[in-house]
Amino acid sequence: MLELFTVETFTRHLGERFRVHAGQDEPFEIELIQASGSGQDLTGHAGGREPRSPFALLFRGPGDILLPQRIYRLEHDEMGTIDLFLVPVGPDQAGQRYEAVFT
Repeated sequence: MLELFTVETFTRHLGERFRVHAGQDEPFEIELIQASGSGQDLTGHAGGREPRSPFALLFRGPGDILLPQRIYRLEHDEMGTIDLFLVPVGPDQAGQRYEAVFT
């Protein structure tokens, strides 16, 4: 399913919250704050599908929680369940930021 996602899949959900399952604690929410494409198409076709442009997502979570880099299960009311590799990129004035990159 991840291979079908494009930057446009996420841009319509900017400002929305995703629930993160990070282990045995209760899930918490992170907000999608940016979805940006590289503008470059991938070469080649996987399984007959058109190539997609690489893109990156930036999420913001609570400032008092720092997730290590790994795959997390995210839930969204419309998109359903998604497993994403999140990388912490540092805090800003409102919380801790995480990036997910799609190639």
